[in-house]
Amino acid sequence: MKLEIALQSNKFKNEIHKASLNILYTAWWLKTITVKELKEFGITHEQYNVLRILKGKYPDQVCVKEIASRMIEKNSNVPRIIDRLELKKLVKRSNCSSDKRETVIILTQAGITILDSCNKKINELMDKALPINNQEAMTINALLEKVRQNEE
Repeated sequence: MKLEIALQSNKFKNEIHKASLNILYTAWWLKTITVKELKEFGITHEQYNVLRILKGKYPDQVCVKEIASRMIEKNSNVPRIIDRLELKKLVKRSNCSSDKRETVIILTQAGITILDSCNKKINELMDKALPINNQEAMTINALLEKVRQNEE
């Protein structure tokens, strides 16, 4: 959908301003369709992000601080997200053996199973939702990284 139709406006300061709104709108749209798919599995977008981070380090445990630093949404309340995942028996929390003050998290088998199912569904969704080829994706990635080059 054209941005002008989605926002019901064609008044933009310039093309750079329009691009920034287009990025924000597209990110919101992708999150919205992803959340809809994840609802079937009873997990949130943020919980899915934590599960993916843990899977990337599996079978190693990951400290809460590292999970927080790798989150897409940096203002996420990681301890609360982990509490919910633990209630669902998707992760296991324990104290770090080298530093008892630090909490470490690991995926359970149930967490691995639900993540595999979620990944299958999300991959199918992205294949349908993003009608671009690898070269176009590389161009988008390069441009977005250029936009974020001054990110702190």
